[in-house]
Amino acid sequence: MKWIRFWAVPVLICGLAVSMSASAQDMSFGLEETGQSRAPVKLGKPSKRLAEAQSAFESKRYEAAAMGFERVSAGKSKDGRGNRQRAQFMLGQTLYRMGYYQSALTVFDDISAQGPGHLYFSETLEWLGLLASKLPESSGIIEKVGRYGIGALEEFKDKAPGLYNQLLYLMGRHLYAQASFRQAIDVFQEVHPSSAQYTYAKFFEGISFIRMRKARPAIASFRSILEAIDAGDVDGVDEDRMANLAWISLARVYYTAANQGGQIDGTLLGQSVESWTKVEQSSEYWLDSLFESSWAFFLADEYSRALGNVHTLYSPYFEESFYPEALVLKAVTFFVNCQVDNAEATVAQFHDRYDPVKRELDAVLQKHQDNADFFEFLKKVRNDQADLSPRVRPVVSTALSDRTVLQHLEYVAILDKEEARLGKSDEKFQGSPIGGKILEDVALARAFAVDQAGDLARGRYQRLIRELQDLSNQVDTVELEIATFRRGQIDQELQQQMSLAKQSRGGDVNVDEEHQLWPFNGEWWRDELGFYRQQVTNLCTR
Repeated sequence: MKWIRFWAVPVLICGLAVSMSASAQDMSFGLEETGQSRAPVKLGKPSKRLAEAQSAFESKRYEAAAMGFERVSAGKSKDGRGNRQRAQFMLGQTLYRMGYYQSALTVFDDISAQGPGHLYFSETLEWLGLLASKLPESSGIIEKVGRYGIGALEEFKDKAPGLYNQLLYLMGRHLYAQASFRQAIDVFQEVHPSSAQYTYAKFFEGISFIRMRKARPAIASFRSILEAIDAGDVDGVDEDRMANLAWISLARVYYTAANQGGQIDGTLLGQSVESWTKVEQSSEYWLDSLFESSWAFFLADEYSRALGNVHTLYSPYFEESFYPEALVLKAVTFFVNCQVDNAEATVAQFHDRYDPVKRELDAVLQKHQDNADFFEFLKKVRNDQADLSPRVRPVVSTALSDRTVLQHLEYVAILDKEEARLGKSDEKFQGSPIGGKILEDVALARAFAVDQAGDLARGRYQRLIRELQDLSNQVDTVELEIATFRRGQIDQELQQQMSLAKQSRGGDVNVDEEHQLWPFNGEWWRDELGFYRQQVTNLCTR
């Protein structure tokens, strides 16, 4: 028998905030397509309508300014192309200042899509960077920043360092999404250590190295996060969360490296365990670290610690957690120690506990095939209003609570707020072309966001079902091995494994001078969580 573990690296979605003063900047000319040649687009004398809109903007009468700029950009004035482009750019700024971020994004998206042929193509990059602090990544900000070359960021390096680092991070994320990992790493490494984006950039730098199968530089990237936090060099960052994420990422890299080439590297395995133990109990990653380290203990023949962690995971304190694989580990541990009765009982426990969950998950999925329908189901789950049994409700809630899914929900909520803001505005503004455009922008973005959120959540849900089925198959494999063992039909490979197992003392519970050993009497203690051990007696010699 041979069990192989593969770890999937999580994707962290980070919300970034930048405070940056922004002002309109003029360019004297751009380029306009005229047949096969390019002619300059110039700014002429503004029309009365454009001048009035500009005056309203400067006086912070943004509703009047937005209505005026919209008319000019739509060609409802005597202004030439250059002034119409200027009006479009100013319209984006006006909408931003009014809090209509989605409509502002729509305007700047159109400008950036036109490329250098638009007078304000370069200046728009700054506003995309500012919008990144107002809208989540699911709005498509990263893709739009990616339209600009890396060289376009240089103009902000000295005049706006905060924005520069923000744009570097976004550009790196764009390159990462394009699987241009080497380029992404180069960009991430330009983010200044004192910026709010530094730890996030280092995290994605590490993940990029992992995607390139380069463990050593990945380790260096994650350790850079810890060093920056220890030095107090980062501001505007959830330091505890990032430190715990760095530790669990290090543990996963060490664990993967320890399992290369069919040989177990004890030193790397020990470093993985040490990293997992650094994750704080208050962290959202603590239970993951507890479970993942259990496999390392299993590989190191420290069975008492592996099963001790499983014991903690199934404590009353974590009744809503979902770690079915822990029972697979428990069954395998008992089996390799020839405790066949206990292994068989654990297999039965798995089926009793999770087979009904799998059936209900399948039934629920059949009811919500459409993305929009699944989005409504997602909202009900988040509000604890879904029609789910008590045993399935926490499972689904956990599966649909990752940061990417929550970010999509946040985006829909932002769009709803913008629509509500429009409903409270002056009736003249609501009934104007720009008011209609805002409503249309929000409606279109919301429909797309709902579809995306529903599709993403349904994908997470389906993955949950697949993983549960895969674990059920693994448990069935253990059950088959048990049956083979009982019939005395053990092949040569299994005999060798049992021979190695009987030499192991991994079941012993060792106590050092800093700990005491107390028998478990059925009462759980919170301060003992993570420190339970289970005596595992090897019966393979009997």
